[in-house]
Order: sequence, then C-alpha cells, then structure tokens
Amino acid sequence: MGARMLRDQLVRRGAPVGRRHVGTLMKRMGIEAVYRKPGTSKKHPGHKVYPYLLRGMIISRANQVWALDTTYIPMAKGFVYLTAVVDWASRKVLAAKVAITLEASHAVDVLQEAFTRHGTPEIVNTDQGSQFTAEEFVQTVKARGCKLSMDGRGAWRDNVFVERLWKSVKYEEVYLHAYDSVNEARISIKRYLDWYNCFRPHSRLKKKTPDEAYVSMLPIVKMAA
Repeated sequence: MGARMLRDQLVRRGAPVGRRHVGTLMKRMGIEAVYRKPGTSKKHPGHKVYPYLLRGMIISRANQVWALDTTYIPMAKGFVYLTAVVDWASRKVLAAKVAITLEASHAVDVLQEAFTRHGTPEIVNTDQGSQFTAEEFVQTVKARGCKLSMDGRGAWRDNVFVERLWKSVKYEEVYLHAYDSVNEARISIKRYLDWYNCFRPHSRLKKKTPDEAYVSMLPIVKMAA
C-alpha cells in the first residue's frame, strides 16, 4: 500500500495519522516494489475488433458498464493468469478467476459468474486480447443483450482504473507471497479481493469501499402502484 492507503486503513481502525508521517515511516523502512508484466492483451489477427463506446460517456451507475481484463500473476515457480470483472462506477470486483492458461473459456466463466451474481450491465468493455475477441466470448456478451466495447490498441488509459486494481492486487498481495501452488494462489487472491471489496476505501469513491459504493450507485427500481 502507499502512504494514502495506509493512512486510510489506520483511520478506519480508529488510529488517526497523517499521510506525510506514514510516508516518512515507509521511507525509513525502504519499502518499494519492482515487477515485470508480460503481455496479456495480444490481438488475434482473425478476430473482429469492436469500437470503443465509452469516450465522453458519464458513467455514474452501478451495472452501467463492466470491465474485463486479465493480468499475469508470478508464483514461486511459474505463473498464472487472473481475470476479473469490475463494475466501472464503483470499482467493485464482481467475479474473478485464476487460471493456468490464457483462453476465452476462462473469460466466459468469470463473466457468466458475474451475470449470475449481479445481473446484466448495459456495456461490457475489454481490451483487444484474443480471449475477449474470440467468438465464444463475444456471443456470451451478446446473448445477454449487452453492447461490447473494446479499448483502442495500446490505449491503456481507456481502462486505467483496472490497471490500478492490478497494481493494488500485486503490491498489496501477490508480491508479498511466493505462491507454491495454483490452489494457494486462488485462495490467497480470493481472500484479498474479498477484503478489497469490503474494507479498502477509495479516494475517488469519497472514502467508500467498492461494496459501499456499488450499493449506493445501483439504480432505484420504481415499484408499480
């Protein structure tokens, strides 16, 4: 965690402290992290790419836009891939899966889990990775009546908040552990994501956790008279 997040965690636990003081202590401890990031967004030349639909859009409701992405997770020996569905407005991780291969079936699995648990968004946004342009994944999105949006090639800024999620997962969980097995990685990452949703406040969410923000941002359903 950075100085701001450590401060927020301490404040939530009843220990008021300033960001600068936390930062000073971190410097004294020499805390830093270095990591490498192999590409997980390689485009398949034979797959159709869909246009980016979010430019200029105001995203202020839960289940308005979901984002999917995949990242690389190093272990003590080897690596795995983590795919997650994130609600754009609230930053809540709706579903996630750790897998040993980068295939469309894993993206379909995690999206179907999010559908089952949280309903249907208006738009599903991804990058141009082959797992997301595959027909199996595309048809899963369209079957629920969702629009499919894809970031421009190399335009990581279009999906920057997901990149921030990956940074949090790696700095606050993955790099602190050398997982000995895929099962250990699954259990530990799930535990972290549950904590992330329930207890990690965000400055852009006015210090709410993703769970708190998600509930407050759900559209109000008007009951029939």
